[in-house]
Formats: sequence, structure tokens, C-alpha cells
Amino acid sequence: MSLALCKPLRYFISDGSGSLLHHIERLGDSIDFLQIREPNLSARDLAALTRDVLRTAHPAVRVLVNDRADIALACGAQGVHLRSNSIAPARLRNVLPAEFLISVSCHCAADVARAEQESADMALLSPIFATPGKGAPLGLAELENATRNVTIPVLALGGVTEADIPRCLRAGAAGVAGIRLFAA
Repeated sequence: MSLALCKPLRYFISDGSGSLLHHIERLGDSIDFLQIREPNLSARDLAALTRDVLRTAHPAVRVLVNDRADIALACGAQGVHLRSNSIAPARLRNVLPAEFLISVSCHCAADVARAEQESADMALLSPIFATPGKGAPLGLAELENATRNVTIPVLALGGVTEADIPRCLRAGAAGVAGIRLFAA
């Protein structure tokens, strides 16, 4: 699926705290994507939350479910976000509708190139900046390297602040993703 880029993309990731619906109402249409990342929920509870999110989210916001294409598809979400060690996007393309979005976690330029080669719609590259528990930051040079030879949008994730957004965009990012960035 092609993602038209008129403005920097803003991709919110839930933090598993149970406050997702509050954030959705507050954010309105200021985000483009919302990733439901709730690792402690059962499949039944994740499906119920996904349906609630789809009813609550602004119609322009595209909802992706973390690593559960089955739940995303069953509930009518617009896509799935795959962890870096998940199934290859190309394998899912055989069973998903053409318009279904697939984003992928990436941790180096080679991961981004592989995500594009495997038919992902976008890549979330992290951590760009220092963030607790996520290892050494990749930095803006690696972000620039990762975006140089791919056509899919690459979003900067990890320790990104509002002040960092212009720097990430200059390095080639199509936008930014985050939890704390949008949770304030």
C-alpha cells in the first residue's frame, strides 16, 4: 500500500497502562497512526480493546494491532505492526487484503532494507536517541543511512522529543513514532 506523504507522519504507540482510550480522545486527529501495544491482554481482551479504539479514534487515524494480524483483521483495524522477530510481512501479504497496512520494527539500516524487500508499508527504526532499556542509540547518521536507499516511509522511534522532530526529518525520516512523545 502506498502512503502519501504530505506532512510528517505521527505514530502513537500505547504503553500498556490501560489509559489508551483517554489518550485517543485527547489526541484526536493530531496523529496519523495508533499502534495498540498491550502485551498483557488476552486475545479476547485485546479484541475488545481494539473494537473500543476503532469506535473512539478519529476517523482519519489508522489503527494497527501489535503483532496480531488475526485480531486486527477480525476487528476491522487498518493494519498490524510486526516485531523485528515476527513473521515476514511477505508471508502475511498472501492472506491479507491489499489495503492492510504492515509496519515493522527495525534496529539497523539492513533491517529497514529487508522490511521493504519483504513488502512492509513502513518501518519504525529504533532507538534513535537514548531511551531507558532499549540499548545504545543508533543516532541520526544511522537514520539517514537507513532512509537513503528505500522508498517506504521510515519513522524515527526511541527517545524522540518534539525538539528532535526537525532533526529526524532532515535525516530522512518520514515522521516520528513514540509512546511518551504523545502521552504528555
